[in-house]
Amino acid sequence: MPVPILKQGDCLIASIQSALTDADLLELRDELSERVGRYRSKGVIIDVTVLDVLDSFASRTLRTMAEMIRLRGAETVIVGIQPEVAFSMVQLGLSLDGVTTVLDLEEGLAHLDRSRRARVAHAGG
Repeated sequence: MPVPILKQGDCLIASIQSALTDADLLELRDELSERVGRYRSKGVIIDVTVLDVLDSFASRTLRTMAEMIRLRGAETVIVGIQPEVAFSMVQLGLSLDGVTTVLDLEEGLAHLDRSRRARVAHAGG
């Protein structure tokens, strides 16, 4: 697997280390979906900090990953979209509608922690 996936509490962190082929993205999608079930994860962070481009296939695959993961019971947060990548995506009409994005890994973990606390509070009340 070209993308390391780390387990941190009830979260998985996939840190993309280099540009991925379409096949690599599909493998990551399948592996994350499988591991969410295996580890009963409640959150997944996909770190794209090193990517200098997100084309239409990558954007669509990230959205699909997030939806598959949501259907498996976990929330996905994408972190580290670079300013140039964001600009290009907007110019090309690409979006990650329905997927939470934050600045960096620290904010991603904080977001998932807030979501977990809100779920616990809602379930208790």
